[in-house]
Amino acid sequence: MDNATTRKDIAHLSALVDALPALEKARTRALFHISTSVGVVDPPPEMHDWIRGFFGSLEATLAQTIVKVTNLWTLEGALFNSLRASRPMEAKVSGDLEAEIRAKLKGPFATPLTGTPADSFGRVRGKRCITASNIAKYDGYHGVVVFDEPYPLAFDAEAVSDYLDTAWEWARRAHAEDPDARYFFFMWNCLWKAGASILHGHAQMTMTRGLHYARVEAWRRAGVNYRLTHGRNYFQDLFEAHRALGLTLTWGSTRVLASLTPIKEKEVLLIADTLDEDLKGALYRVLRCYIDRLGVRSFNVALYLPPLAPAPEDWSGFPAILRVVDRGDPLNRTADIGAMELYAASVVSSDPFRVIEALAEA
Repeated sequence: MDNATTRKDIAHLSALVDALPALEKARTRALFHISTSVGVVDPPPEMHDWIRGFFGSLEATLAQTIVKVTNLWTLEGALFNSLRASRPMEAKVSGDLEAEIRAKLKGPFATPLTGTPADSFGRVRGKRCITASNIAKYDGYHGVVVFDEPYPLAFDAEAVSDYLDTAWEWARRAHAEDPDARYFFFMWNCLWKAGASILHGHAQMTMTRGLHYARVEAWRRAGVNYRLTHGRNYFQDLFEAHRALGLTLTWGSTRVLASLTPIKEKEVLLIADTLDEDLKGALYRVLRCYIDRLGVRSFNVALYLPPLAPAPEDWSGFPAILRVVDRGDPLNRTADIGAMELYAASVVSSDPFRVIEALAEA
């Protein structure tokens, strides 16, 4: 079986990898453990109509292909079963999402100069936003980028670039005040499904001391261990493995990939040497594709960067990385993360091959 005859979807991942040229196959197998199983169900006749109503056909449920992918270096993993996209969601809430959002936009972020505190070093005013100090902090330095545009899904490329630039300037000022606070983290939680307690558009950032946050540090160590084992850059090989399978795009200097081990639905990684304009523009393009093409309304963005100043750990070869993930329908009361995600591996219904297609078309 080769790439010409193997269907390009996650259910056929093992066959797609086996069909790669020897070098590409070896690289992919060095990065990922892939296994496939079949889940069989035997529903009673009384369930058949119910199954057809929810899943489209009875036959699709009888033998379900499950693909388990584990990153051997970060130990992140995902279980894929596209059938789960059609599973019953009986806790769904009806209502007009836009009306609900706009009804709740009034709050402290509407008047940030009087409704939010400033940091010890003051505020940073961007072109389209302003910073505040988070009133209930994750860390010693924990700030907020409050968007001038309150509606959280309304932003253009200039605004996204400005949010990142303003957060970065905030980080520089925090680091100038405390040189030991050298590890910067940027996060953007859009709507309540993504963890936002205030709906007015905003992002957050922290500066931490001593060591980067656990998941960022895990990626750094994965990169170091991979280089010591294989003599190559982990992040470049990660991209190349996805590229060999048709799961990447390149926008300017930014490498874009639909992850084989997504933390949750539709996760996309953006990788660049630095936080440059290409990377900021790529983030905007991904988010607009999410919203305008894929119907995403709630998402998380996270930015991984090396420290602002030299640190005791080895950060050589660590790029700028943006992680973007869909958090599901905000009007659905069922959480997208349960015990499996917290303690085992992510359970994912979206197919990375369809995600990269949507990004390419957009």
